[in-house]
Amino acid sequence: MATARTTKNRNAWIWGGAAIAVALVFYIVHLATRTTLPIRAAEVERSSLISTTSTNGKVEPTSSFEAHAPFPAVVKAVYVHEGDRVTPGKLLLQLDDTDALSKLSAAIAALRGAQASYDATMKGGTQEERLSLNGDLTKTQMDRDQAQRDVAALEKLQAQGAASAAEVAAAKGRLQSANDSLALLEKKKSGRYDATDIAHAKATLDDAQAGYAAAQEVVNQANVKAPFAGTVYSIPVSKSEFVQTGDKLLAMADLTKMQVRAYFDEPEIAKIREGMPITIRWDAIPDKEWHGHVERVPSTVTTYGTRNVGQVLISIDDADSKLLPNTNVTVTVTKSSTENALNVPRDALHTEQGKSYVYRVINGRLRRTPVTVGALNLTQVEIRSGLQEGETVALGTTNGQPVSQGAPVEIVR
Repeated sequence: MATARTTKNRNAWIWGGAAIAVALVFYIVHLATRTTLPIRAAEVERSSLISTTSTNGKVEPTSSFEAHAPFPAVVKAVYVHEGDRVTPGKLLLQLDDTDALSKLSAAIAALRGAQASYDATMKGGTQEERLSLNGDLTKTQMDRDQAQRDVAALEKLQAQGAASAAEVAAAKGRLQSANDSLALLEKKKSGRYDATDIAHAKATLDDAQAGYAAAQEVVNQANVKAPFAGTVYSIPVSKSEFVQTGDKLLAMADLTKMQVRAYFDEPEIAKIREGMPITIRWDAIPDKEWHGHVERVPSTVTTYGTRNVGQVLISIDDADSKLLPNTNVTVTVTKSSTENALNVPRDALHTEQGKSYVYRVINGRLRRTPVTVGALNLTQVEIRSGLQEGETVALGTTNGQPVSQGAPVEIVR
């Protein structure tokens, strides 16, 4: 009986020892075979950290001119081609202006008539009327002088008893009549027209001048001339083509003075400031880049297709006549630039419960390290504390396995 109990205890100890041995073997094997993670890594370094954002925009001239047909007409001649650079005053395009010239001639005649009438009113009548009035004045003055002499002579005769009182009274009557006639003629000469007559003549002259200016402008519009030095970039009509009133004839601009109207999405608007540097690219010339600055920030948000955007006006500092009006461009704004910033790739940064950290690579293992971050862009993030220049941080594994504290790693170059 004792022998059987002893045998049973021995077997239990044997099985327990075997289990412990197996567990120990598995633990040793796990330690010996623990997976080494292949990772990408980067060194902590110092460099310029530039934060940018890009969007689309449309090029606009700041100094432009468009000619439109002032009346229905046939295009008589086109003197330039698209792309031509022109000087101020150059004749660019001409419509058949026969009817416009006829109306201009009529307007000139009406203006001359109104001017003559106004001048006559201000001077007291036409030259013929003034000459006639002066003749009447001279004759009336002579009649008045003769009447005065007659009165004086009759009064002397009356004193001598040689003339009656009736004769003297009649002479005085003739003198008074001559004085009255003379006063009336002098009044006509000095003030023939009253304020109402002058105002009417002036209004008629003003209307005639406005009619002439309008007729002259129509003729000018029919003969399109360059208002400033620039480049003709659009001629939608051709010689002998019939155009309706308001049809566009020609467009030109100074291509060295251009701007871009850029459309920034609503979340980016608050970050845009006047004076921020801008780069501009056009797909038609992929190896060329233009530069500018923010001239005016949005004052409202509008709908642009399916986007809510703010329109930012950008002044191009180095416009060189190669950017054409109405072209679509890519605009990149530099929101911030930090020189000599300690930084790592954004792939190295992790966040948990609002706290940032990275995994440093120390002696082939990962060490979780809290960090304080600053500025960032699409690829890099500034590290303000927690790391030193030259340290190595993990970016992630190449086999998709997660990284963790203490994990053994091998950097894949």
